[in-house]
Amino acid sequence: MNDNGNVPTLSSRQMKLVIVGHVDHGKSTLVGRLLSDTGSLPEGKIDFIKDICERQGKVFEFAFLLDALEEEQDQGITIDTSQIFFKTRKRHYVIIDAPGHKEFLKNMVTGAANAESALLLIDAHEGVQEQSRRHGYILKLLGLNQVAVVVNKMDLVGYDAEVFSKIKSEYTAFLESIGVQAEDFIPVSAKLGTNIAKREDEMPWYKGPTVLEMLDRFEEKVPPSHLPFRMPVQDVYKFDERRIIAGRVESGRLKVGDRLTFSPSNKKGVVKTIEAWSVAEQPTEASASQSIGFTLDEQIFTERGEVATRVDELPIVSSTFDVNLFWMGKRHLEKGRTYTLKLTTQEVACEVVEFKKVIDASTLETLADQNFLAKNDVAELTLKTKRPVAFDLFGTSATTGRFVLVDEFDVCGGGIITTYTPSSKEDKLRDEVRFRDFNWVKSGVKAEERSYRNGHRAALILISGDSGVGKANLARHLEEKLFKLNFQSYLLDRRNVRLGVSVDITEGDPEFYDGETVRRFGEVTKLFLDAGHVVISTSNAFNQDQDGDIRLLAEPHPVIDIAITDQPQTSGAVDVTLSLPEAKNEVEAANKIYHYLKDQKILTGHNYSI
Repeated sequence: MNDNGNVPTLSSRQMKLVIVGHVDHGKSTLVGRLLSDTGSLPEGKIDFIKDICERQGKVFEFAFLLDALEEEQDQGITIDTSQIFFKTRKRHYVIIDAPGHKEFLKNMVTGAANAESALLLIDAHEGVQEQSRRHGYILKLLGLNQVAVVVNKMDLVGYDAEVFSKIKSEYTAFLESIGVQAEDFIPVSAKLGTNIAKREDEMPWYKGPTVLEMLDRFEEKVPPSHLPFRMPVQDVYKFDERRIIAGRVESGRLKVGDRLTFSPSNKKGVVKTIEAWSVAEQPTEASASQSIGFTLDEQIFTERGEVATRVDELPIVSSTFDVNLFWMGKRHLEKGRTYTLKLTTQEVACEVVEFKKVIDASTLETLADQNFLAKNDVAELTLKTKRPVAFDLFGTSATTGRFVLVDEFDVCGGGIITTYTPSSKEDKLRDEVRFRDFNWVKSGVKAEERSYRNGHRAALILISGDSGVGKANLARHLEEKLFKLNFQSYLLDRRNVRLGVSVDITEGDPEFYDGETVRRFGEVTKLFLDAGHVVISTSNAFNQDQDGDIRLLAEPHPVIDIAITDQPQTSGAVDVTLSLPEAKNEVEAANKIYHYLKDQKILTGHNYSI
C-alpha cells in the first residue's frame, strides 16, 4: 500500500535499471534474489538450477540464475550485460546486469547508457574498491542521477553498523567530489535475502528502505518532450514521389507545418506530413521517444547523420569542442592519431587537440603533464573533427551531447560534450552564415524548379594551378561551352570581387588574400548559386583554410575542385586532375570537366528531377 493506504496501480511501463559494482561484490546474486523474491522466475527454474548444481558438485547460489552460460560459471564472472525482467506491485522493471570485472568495462558502459537509475554494489567485507570509484565516475559521465548504493554481504561482517557507516562516509565523500548524490545507502545480504524484499531482525539499527522499496521510489524518466526538437536522421526512403526522412525523436515535439533545419548542412524545409507505420490515420504531430518519418514541402537532399531541428531551436555546429572522456582502449589515446567519433547517427574522423586534464578515475588524482590517456582513466580534453558535426552540450540534451570513440572498429571510449566556445574563425564564420541563411528572404521559385528549367544544379567550380598553366583560358572556354549548351554559367574572377573592395590593392599585395576578400567572394558566389548558376572561378590564390571558408559560404551547393598539375594528387579533395598538356588543350580539358559534371548529376539535361 502507499501512504494513503491504497494499493498502487501497476504501471505498464518498464523502468530501466542498471546494477554495477566491483567483481564478486554480488550483483548477480542480488538480481537472482530479486527475481526469486518477487515471484518473477518461471515455475521450476530454481529447482532446475539446483539440480544442475548438484550434478556439478556445486552449492546453489542465486547468481547461477543469471550466469547461464557454462563459460561464465566456470570463470566465476559475468562477462556480458543481460536484460532481466521482473515487477513489483508498483511497476515493471528491466534490469541491466552489468559486469564488474575491469576487463569488461565496455559492456558495463553499453548497459548503463540506456538506464534511468542505478544500484551500485559494495562488498561490506572488502569495502570501497578501485572499480567502485571508477563505476561511480562512469555513472556520472552517463548522466545517471538516480543512484542508490547497496552495501552487500553484511552477514560476513556480523551486520556491524560501524562497518556500514564507515563505507557510507567514505563513498559519500567520493560521490560528492564528482557531483553525484546517492539516494540512499542500503545494508543487505543478497545471499540470505536480508533487506532485499523485506527487513529481517539482524540489523535493527537500520531504519531505511529495502532494495525493492528503494526501486519503487525512483522516478520514471519522462520523455524529454519539453526540450528543443531533435531528430537525428537515420535514413531517407523514397516511396512513389515522396522522400520520407526517418529517425527517432530524441527530444521535443514535431508538428505538421513546422519549419525545420538540417544541421550541419543548413538545409531547410517545412514538414508536410508525419508518417507512421501500422496506423489507420497518419498523425499530425510526434514527440520524444517516437520513431517516425516525415515529408517536406519541397524535395531537398538530406542524408543519414543530419540532425533535424526547428529553425528557432538550433543545435551547435562546430568541429572543435571540449569533452569529458572515459577511455577503455587497449592502446593509449594520443595526439596525432585519428579516431572515429559516433554522435547520434553522425560518424566522422577526429583527433585530440589538447589534453586539459588527465585523471585517474579510481582516485580522482590529476596526472600532471600527461599527453595521453591510459586504459580506464578519464580526461578533460579538446576534440577536433574532420568536418563539422551538430550537437548540444550534455547538460542541455543528454542524447545529442553524448558520444563514443572508435579505434580500428573497436569502441574504446565514451564521453560527454561539456563546453563549446566559438573561438575559431571557422566557427564565427559559420555562425554568420547561419544567421544569414535563417534571415534570408526566400524566393518563391524553388531550387528544384530552377534546376528543372536550367537542366543543371547550381554548383561552384574552382580551377587551381600554378601561374601560367592556362587556368584563365580554360575557365573562359568552359563557361562558353556550358553557355552554348544552354546552361546558366558565369565566370566569377576573384580579381573582379577584389576590385569592388579597393582599386589600390594589386594581386601581389598580402592584403589581396585577406579574409574580407574571401568573405565577399563567397557571398557573391552564394548569390549566383541561389539564382541557379554554375559559377566558374580560377581562385587558387586562396589557401586551404580560405578554401574551407568558401565551401562554408557556398553551402549547401556542391563545390567542384579542378587541379592543373603534373604532381600526383594524394588529396581526396580534388575532383578532376588535369596534366599541363591536357590543360593546354582547352577543348579536350573542358570536355573532360563537362563529362565529370554529367556523371555527378550536376548537369542533367532539361529533364531534371530529384
